[in-house]
Amino acid sequence: MRILIVKLSSLGDVVHAMPAVQDIRHAHPEAEIDWVVERGFAPLVRRCDGVHRVIECELRRWRKTPLAPATRAAWTAFKRELQAQAYDAVIDLQGLTKSALVAWLARLTPSGRRFGLANQTEGSSFEAPARWVAHVAVSLPPHIHAVARSRQLCARVLGYLPPSSSSFGLLAQVNQAQSAIHSEASGDAAPLGQVALVHGTSRADKQWPLAHWQALGQRLNEAGYGVVLPHGSAAEEATSHEIASNLPNATVWPRLGLDALTDALAACAGVIGVDSGLSHMAVALDLPHVQIYNFDTAWRTGPTGPAGKAVASGQRRQCSVFAHPAPSLDAVWQVWLGISVVRQPV
Repeated sequence: MRILIVKLSSLGDVVHAMPAVQDIRHAHPEAEIDWVVERGFAPLVRRCDGVHRVIECELRRWRKTPLAPATRAAWTAFKRELQAQAYDAVIDLQGLTKSALVAWLARLTPSGRRFGLANQTEGSSFEAPARWVAHVAVSLPPHIHAVARSRQLCARVLGYLPPSSSSFGLLAQVNQAQSAIHSEASGDAAPLGQVALVHGTSRADKQWPLAHWQALGQRLNEAGYGVVLPHGSAAEEATSHEIASNLPNATVWPRLGLDALTDALAACAGVIGVDSGLSHMAVALDLPHVQIYNFDTAWRTGPTGPAGKAVASGQRRQCSVFAHPAPSLDAVWQVWLGISVVRQPV
């Protein structure tokens, strides 16, 4: 069986689709699974265990200059690669016009079918062409976690029950990361390892106060952890340096591609971060993690338990913490203490 997954973006959404791939592999070990994704996220999808071929597109860039010769050449090359293989099932996990277009362009076997969503779920985007293009459109409960959304769609399409537990299958090379990135930090000064503080997010209303990050870094240093600070933009880099400026053991990472970032995160003792793609990567890597929410949306995107339900403080080592306008420093710290003990030396 040849299956094509269409999930183009964004970083967190791509991570949330990975457990569906692992479910398919469990139910259909013989399946050959390809994935269409925006080029910027392709390095991460190549780390997803079980993905046979990653087909890159750049729809975000192409639509800015649709008639440019370079765009037309790139579009032609993309269609050629997409249609090089015929599929028994094309599954659109995104539910947007752009993903429906990709699904429509994909080539099917004589008995092949296109599958997609029939309805919008709370907090997610949905556009009608996704339903029109699909041979079979699947209705899902409107109140559903982002991970369960993809898992249930694939299960309904391919005729199996999702396992009670989930796995992301995100693979990392920890030894390489330790030597390449963590060598800058002092191991003697951080006997419990490094904790990544993921402060960057594309939405200002998801940010946590700078003073909280600085105070959290101080508590981590005093407890025996080093602090490392990833960033993805000039503004985030400046914030990273501001957080690190008064900490005795803090390292601002260089700008990293997704490959190196995956490896570097995997080598950390844990991650504390706002609702962002990097935080969702921490969950996928099964790291001790506190995910900070200024809005009550952890039920939809936060860490999930064995039954696919959002996990709150005190239930396991990957937890969300919510308060409005923002969780307090003490609230985040207490959750961290509750989950980090799992990884601390005896």
